Amino acid sequence: MNAHTPGSIAILLLTVVVSLLGLYAKPSLIEASLFRPYYLIRNKQYYTLLTSGLAHGSATHLLFNMVTFYFFGPPLERVIGTARFVLLYVVSLILSEARTYFQHRDDPRYAVLGASGAVSAVLFASIVYFPTQSLFILPLPIPIPAPLFAVGYLAYTWYLSRHGQDGVNHTAHIDGAITGLLFVAVTDANAYRRLLAMIVQ
Repeated sequence: MNAHTPGSIAILLLTVVVSLLGLYAKPSLIEASLFRPYYLIRNKQYYTLLTSGLAHGSATHLLFNMVTFYFFGPPLERVIGTARFVLLYVVSLILSEARTYFQHRDDPRYAVLGASGAVSAVLFASIVYFPTQSLFILPLPIPIPAPLFAVGYLAYTWYLSRHGQDGVNHTAHIDGAITGLLFVAVTDANAYRRLLAMIVQ
């Protein structure tokens, strides 16, 4: 990341700072950031659609999301531009919570947080532009193709959505992935034509 990716830098730094403050210095920050579907309209807590993406329930969840974001966010921002990149991130934060809202809008105890939906959107939008991209995840010494990583990413979060109880909205991953793919289709349909041409070569 560098001066050509100010959106990625700002999002990464802000998310890390808010999450670490909430986890280790000011727990009330986590509480204030939670997305609670029951209170979204009743208490007009619309801001939590965004603030819930800045905080994380654990250091592991923060690390996993931000490593993924670090590998895929900056290259995508360089291609689509900062304004469109930030728009993608914000829109996907909001839309990835839509299904969660309808599923839990009558449950006052339900609350989630994390940037998983937006990170998933960035990941899948990036794969449309860079289908041959790879990344390294320690301690594995070999590059992992982006499409394979995306499948593993969704499989991992699907498992956690079924078995995890960490306050993280894991179902937002698939919704974020769909949002990312649709965002590219709406804003740059030619990207899919280039992807298809690359596949059939």
